[in-house]
Amino acid sequence: MATILLVEDNEMNLDMLSRRLEKRGHTVYVARDGMAGIERTQQVMPDIVLMDMSLPVMDGWEAMRRLKASPTTRKIPIIALTAHAIAGDREKCLEAGADDYATKPVLFDELLAQIKRLTGG
Repeated sequence: MATILLVEDNEMNLDMLSRRLEKRGHTVYVARDGMAGIERTQQVMPDIVLMDMSLPVMDGWEAMRRLKASPTTRKIPIIALTAHAIAGDREKCLEAGADDYATKPVLFDELLAQIKRLTGG
């Protein structure tokens, strides 16, 4: 199973996703803002990062750009999590460094399939 960093500031989303992922056997670390997400990624070196886009301190867009610009973290896949589902948002997330994109509310089975595809397991 994957080691996952969940970067999310909404307590309800954080609790629901982390508990469901852990039930499936994944190890889940959390960060509650973009800057903490970068720091935690560098500490843990997870298999994948699930990054909310609307975060305090530093938004997910900038956090993804910085993670993908760093030689130590650029190969870690990132799934952008966003409530924005208008035309062009997926492309904006991919341009900012996301390897994939999921809208909120998250369709859990689809998210699991994305995690599996991006982590190879």
